[in-house]
Amino acid sequence: MLGAVLFVCAATVLGACSTQAKPSADPVDRSGRLLIPQAVHIDGGLGAEQAERQVRVAQLLYTFWNTGDTGYLDRAIAPTFRDNTLPPGRPQGPTGPATASKSFRTAVPDLTCELSDLYLTGDTLTARLVFRGHFTGTYNGTQGTGQPVEFNAIDLQHLGGDHTVITEDWHIEDNLTFLHQIGQAS
Repeated sequence: MLGAVLFVCAATVLGACSTQAKPSADPVDRSGRLLIPQAVHIDGGLGAEQAERQVRVAQLLYTFWNTGDTGYLDRAIAPTFRDNTLPPGRPQGPTGPATASKSFRTAVPDLTCELSDLYLTGDTLTARLVFRGHFTGTYNGTQGTGQPVEFNAIDLQHLGGDHTVITEDWHIEDNLTFLHQIGQAS
């Protein structure tokens, strides 16, 4: 539902529903500078200010993934950030996502990130993402020929006490689909 924010209880995710009042204002920054989520789902127990802070952190992080601009990343994650699903060879801490983005953009320079669904529950945000682009660079020794790529990812982000930065995350990307699309898996 583009342009509208859905305020729903995350009962299907959490198994329970809060009966507290749901935020009534749109927590999404629609100024045009940040990536706009396609849908936002907010646990009824979150206040409007906390929801707005958490949506902003998500918009900063996924604007980074959409553009590769590390200025957004620097504002979204804490200096003590920890990746709990760190792939081999990627540095731990804030340099990890920057390294991953730079490396992947070598293979897919026009990479975009769609924030399809954003779920806010307590001090955690969960995102369903769709990455798209064209494989024109190189990846693991394979040279792209411009073939389109599209794959999904799911992120769980834990926010610090003031809900303004991400302190740790867990993520899973559909790497097999990507590898099929670029001819590295059958």
